[in-house]
Amino acid sequence: MTDTHVAAVRRFNLSYTQRIGALDESFLGTGRPLGQARLLHEIGSRERGGKGAAQDEAGVDGVLAQDLRERLGLDSGYLSRLLRALTADGLLDLAPDSEDRRRRRIRLTAAGRRAWQDLENRSEERAGVLLEPLTGRQRTRLAEALDTAELLIRAATVRLETVDPASPAARAAVRTYLDELDARFSEHDAPAMPTPDAPAMPTPEDENAFRPPAGAFVLAISDGSAVAGGGWRDHDGAAEIKRMWVDAGWRGAGMGRRLLEHLEGLARAQGYRLARLDTNAALTEAIALYERAGYRRIERYNDNPHATHFYEKPLA
Repeated sequence: MTDTHVAAVRRFNLSYTQRIGALDESFLGTGRPLGQARLLHEIGSRERGGKGAAQDEAGVDGVLAQDLRERLGLDSGYLSRLLRALTADGLLDLAPDSEDRRRRRIRLTAAGRRAWQDLENRSEERAGVLLEPLTGRQRTRLAEALDTAELLIRAATVRLETVDPASPAARAAVRTYLDELDARFSEHDAPAMPTPDAPAMPTPEDENAFRPPAGAFVLAISDGSAVAGGGWRDHDGAAEIKRMWVDAGWRGAGMGRRLLEHLEGLARAQGYRLARLDTNAALTEAIALYERAGYRRIERYNDNPHATHFYEKPLA
């Protein structure tokens, strides 16, 4: 990192917060500060999308306060103050969750849904005002640049967490990984895939191999959701890297390399001095990642029928 990089980020922050109205006491003229407006947007958007929500009797989705805190990275006390303010304005209903009464479920009231729609309209209008002076080519360049910046900023704030390999989140990541293998293998001819089916979900015995100290399973978490995952386990005294997966929307942000280095570091901390892994010829991106990371091609070292390429790397 250089002073030039830091200065560029600071300049953008200063310029953008001014132009989107973040400095105004009333964000976009709604009468609410930015924190309240952002929370209102999140609740309304998640209700509309249904993600992490359960439907009440009226068919209106609700959001768990815990999910909001994790997704937005808010202190629990600050979140409680924001929720109280919006509830006092008649925009939210808070009630215990039917499945766990220790948790709070949040729903927009009718007034809240109107306020959310007004906020959406004002946000669209402000974005249009920013884009209006630009040419079509400039608008395309700006949209592409902002997409890239947003992805990299999210990548910078991802948390790498060691989780139980039998946890629902870990199993969901492995299921996504296996589904992608199935799709990728089906696109290639038989030589790339020795058997017709993708690997099956791991058994409890398989999962147990990814528990410390002779293994670990790691998820990359962004906004409360897993966007990458993978693990390592002991294999004849070497650390074998397995089940490396990166969400398609996160490729190109360096997440695979970061996760791989993290897994290597965990194995190194347990005294392992050699890492091994296998992959399939159809997974060209994975092969490129491993070779850039210093893995060298070796002879087959296991009986995995789905693997065609085998690698190892010293962990000195």
